[in-house]
Amino acid sequence: MAWSSSFGVRLLAAALAWQLWPGAAAADELATVTAGRAPQLAQTAYDGVVEALRQTVVAAQVSGAVVELNVKVGDRVAAGQLLMRLDARAADQSAAAGDAQVRAARAAQDVAAKEFARQKQLAADRFISAAALDRAEAEYKAAQAQAAAQLAQAGATRTASGFYAFRAPYAGVVSEVPVTLGEMAMPGRALVTLFDPMALRVSASVPQSAVIAIGDGNAVRAEIPSLAGAAQRMQTPARVQVLPAADLATHTLTLRADLVPGLAGAMPGQFARLWLPAPSAAASPWVPTQAVVRRAEMTGLYVLDANNKPLLRQVRLGRSDGAQVEVLAGLAPGERVATDAQAAARMTAMTTTPK
Repeated sequence: MAWSSSFGVRLLAAALAWQLWPGAAAADELATVTAGRAPQLAQTAYDGVVEALRQTVVAAQVSGAVVELNVKVGDRVAAGQLLMRLDARAADQSAAAGDAQVRAARAAQDVAAKEFARQKQLAADRFISAAALDRAEAEYKAAQAQAAAQLAQAGATRTASGFYAFRAPYAGVVSEVPVTLGEMAMPGRALVTLFDPMALRVSASVPQSAVIAIGDGNAVRAEIPSLAGAAQRMQTPARVQVLPAADLATHTLTLRADLVPGLAGAMPGQFARLWLPAPSAAASPWVPTQAVVRRAEMTGLYVLDANNKPLLRQVRLGRSDGAQVEVLAGLAPGERVATDAQAAARMTAMTTTPK
């Protein structure tokens, strides 16, 4: 009698399940899809960083207090624009003293030249000896050399006085100004950092096997996730370059992808990715996003076995484009996956009902 009661309960449960999901026992009616690789999505991402092809740190060559500061972080500057100036009063006075010494040396040279001309005339008339003429010539040459030395010294002083004014070497954007007005600058200290926003690139370290797959570089894509528009986030590089030396520790190669000139919002230091074609053997299968089952901390798919029965299998997911998601582990290309997870769950419950 107890056996009959238990059998009746199981029969009633099966009937209720059949009513809740008509046709659940027919595996052929379950919507499925064959897991396969998506050629247009078969790419691998490598983390990188945005770099400037031209980035300059303007440093002090002389010591002096900052007396003029014309830029701040974020300013756009033109080539040759005055960025800042140090106190150059002592240098200007040295330059003025050098100019005065040059004038004095030239005056002495003129006197020596005239004296030498007179001595030559007297020597021609035999009023002085040859020794006196030689002394006059030596004095003239000494005055001439002294004037040249003073002129060179004055030039060096004027050149040094130019070290107190700092101008932009090219048109760019100021990214750092680590000094303030009145602060003392010493030789070698960084004063202004600027970069050229028209020439940026993404640099990443990639395995040597991945470099082989890029071919001529046309399939490489550069992504900057922080940019606003989708068209700006994913860029086709203007040029792809692989540095000819591998890292000794990681055995990776540095790949550089030049961005299109003037990319709005891009700046050095931003996080970026380089998407490279994945080898066919390494490409993971993709399935519809709706087929994914999430239960607590478990992520899975209903995969049909050899008997066409859906079985829940735990998987590890990767990238997603909204409609499809990449399966990194737990699924092989060619396996059939149920696209309706709820229907597959009901079918599994039906097939596992005790008899």
